[in-house]
Amino acid sequence: MSNPTITNEFQNIPNALLDDHGLIECPVILLRGLVIFPGAVSPIAIRNSRALAAAQVGLQKHRTVIALTQRTSISTDVENLYTVGTEIALGKMLRDTHEGRNVLAQGRRRIKVVEIVQTDPYMVVKARPIEENNLVSDDTQAIMQTVTTLLKQVAELNPVLPEDVIDHILSATYPGLMADLITASLVLSLEERQRILEIQDVDERLQQVALLLNQELNVLELKDEINSQVQQEMDRSQREVYLREQMRVIQTELGESDIFQQEINEVREQVFKAHLPPEIHDKALKELSRLMIMPPMAPEVGIIRTYIDWLTGIPWNKQTEDKLNIADAQEVLDEAHYGLPKVKDRILEYIAVRKLAASKMKSPILCFVGPPGVGKTSLGKSIAKALGREFVRVSLGGVRDEAEIRGHRRTYIGALPGRVIQTMRRAGTTNPVFILDEIDKLGMDFRGDPSSALLEVLDPEQNHAFSDHYLEVPYDLSKVLFITTANDLEPLPPALLDRLEIIEFSGYTEEEKLAITRKFLLPAQLEAHGLDNIKITFEKRALQAIIRQYTYEAGVRNLNREIANVCRKIARLVAEEKPYPPHITSSKLIEYLGPPLYTSSRAHKEDTVGLVTGLVWTYDGGDISMIEVSVLPGKGTLLMTGQLGDVMQESAQTALSYMRARASDFDVPSDDFENYDVHIHLPEGSVPKEGPSAGITLAIAIISAFTERKARSDYAMTGEITLRGKVLPVGGVKEKVLAARRAGIKKVILPGDNKKDLIDVPKEALDDLNFSFVTDMQQVIDRVLLPPPPDGRKRDLERQEDEKDEKDEKDEKQA
Repeated sequence: MSNPTITNEFQNIPNALLDDHGLIECPVILLRGLVIFPGAVSPIAIRNSRALAAAQVGLQKHRTVIALTQRTSISTDVENLYTVGTEIALGKMLRDTHEGRNVLAQGRRRIKVVEIVQTDPYMVVKARPIEENNLVSDDTQAIMQTVTTLLKQVAELNPVLPEDVIDHILSATYPGLMADLITASLVLSLEERQRILEIQDVDERLQQVALLLNQELNVLELKDEINSQVQQEMDRSQREVYLREQMRVIQTELGESDIFQQEINEVREQVFKAHLPPEIHDKALKELSRLMIMPPMAPEVGIIRTYIDWLTGIPWNKQTEDKLNIADAQEVLDEAHYGLPKVKDRILEYIAVRKLAASKMKSPILCFVGPPGVGKTSLGKSIAKALGREFVRVSLGGVRDEAEIRGHRRTYIGALPGRVIQTMRRAGTTNPVFILDEIDKLGMDFRGDPSSALLEVLDPEQNHAFSDHYLEVPYDLSKVLFITTANDLEPLPPALLDRLEIIEFSGYTEEEKLAITRKFLLPAQLEAHGLDNIKITFEKRALQAIIRQYTYEAGVRNLNREIANVCRKIARLVAEEKPYPPHITSSKLIEYLGPPLYTSSRAHKEDTVGLVTGLVWTYDGGDISMIEVSVLPGKGTLLMTGQLGDVMQESAQTALSYMRARASDFDVPSDDFENYDVHIHLPEGSVPKEGPSAGITLAIAIISAFTERKARSDYAMTGEITLRGKVLPVGGVKEKVLAARRAGIKKVILPGDNKKDLIDVPKEALDDLNFSFVTDMQQVIDRVLLPPPPDGRKRDLERQEDEKDEKDEKDEKQA
């Protein structure tokens, strides 16, 4: 609570006048983590535009406002507000802070919200002031004396409470005001403060305040006792230091060895053997000098000793010599990884430039982006092997603390350098291949933003002098080949993304998976299960069956897992000396792996009204998605289910508007949009779906449902739609095309501007698929929708029958 003398500046601001119903109407300022009591003066933070607008109204019109406290700091919804608050008067506006503006406020009287009048541009409510009974009975007088005694005892043990604040509280003549001022001066939880504010009975409020003061007094007495014990322990420690110093002098006179001095000599030798750069060498000797003048049992001895160990343990000058033979590097990369020509070319280009202009070249910062299981992390190991460098890896998944990157300052107990410096010490050289795995899984909370700390690490213009909070000396990371991996670039901040050279890893085709299995996965699993000396072969159809029926992924991780499953079954038969099949056929897979997990095609096979196949991009590569639309009797409502994101919902609304604009072209009566509801559903409702690329798919499904024209099941499509039916380009074309091929779909519709993206699609996929490039929605309609039913729409026939029945009934009544 602030000094009570400043309350004079609030005297010119009257309380709000009551209306005929005994209510007041005032603007509202929402408080986060703060409760203001009547009579108390406190600064409040103005953190948003609505609160600022309400405060400006109060200051400009010299009127009071109402302060309401949020239950949680996350939401400002009406349901998140306490209904009992305080009418307050606002004083001068204080200086701005990084969180907003501050303004002084004086509590006037309790209120209870009755009605919310408006919410924008600021909240206004009607509230009923809560009148208090300030008559002092004998019981009240007794409680006030008890509270006064307790407050004086607390003030003696708590030097934080200013003397003038205590005097101001004790001078309160009204019991309710005294209770409020005491509560405002105590350190309590938000819920506890709000509970006291909502107590209307003065005697009950005083009793609760007495309990709180008693609890505070018990804590302060215990704290005082602990401080006394600590002081005694410190005196004992100083005595021990004195005695140990005497012992050291005696040992020196007797010619006995000093263990602490031996350790100092070892540290000095360690510093000189490390061959540190001059400025780092001077820093280490300075810390060693501090260590020498300290008593052996001083707490700082361990801190300084650990710091010198880190300075001398980090590689400052040692580096491995790069292998610059391009042919050998090509062979190493091809031995460990199939395909990936773009990535391999980039590494070979790096080696070539290192060979021609090593002193002028800055290490690139690569970012491998692609679905899980495509070999991003393992390729980093192969790159290190090709270059002849050390390989180190740090997983950033779930890291939420900036100190994990930059380290803690040495003032903290147990402080250590960040993960970057720790990993460099593990590498032992200044030029390792450094993998920052799962960079898109970085978190962020009150401890800082790790992705911002990475900006210096991953910037070739800055990382030659990387600053770790623990080391407090610059460290050169410019020779490190940093490679980051991610499944999705969307979570990365633009500033961090700008520093990365993006190399995309796409999903594998079936042919590539077969080649990877025969060349890498199968030999590795046979060796891992002790079957490499036994002639066991997998026929091609068996491997194709595993790929098609037991996995559905862009990479090969689950494929490797299923092959290992088969190998385990065979290994058991071999170990038990039972007959085992030397040749694995597709018919044996059910015995080893169980029934197939996936059908050969997840797409529907029949032409259906309102059911269309779309192509989507996912973190796992690409996939197909069934979009269902039903038209039901109703009031023209658009219902969307299946966890559709905001952008996808807008695409559905755009598609429906396109349909309504062309209703006459499709012979759809305009009354249908008033008398029927449209239900759009995307199966797999537990999976969130987002993006504009389903626009043309949604439009075809809606048009099909209204016109009752069947949509062809052999087409899959992707593309964004405009209100005028233009088809716009989308991303993830390669992944979507491969997904259509995996699902057995042969015809794919793509936006015309995406034709250039097919250059990245493997030739075998292009040969299997028939592409249609469209620029207008009518082109999609002509290809996908079948002719209308020959007998007309079912809804029109039902409407005609209903009209005929009504006419017959009317004629019977007239007759």
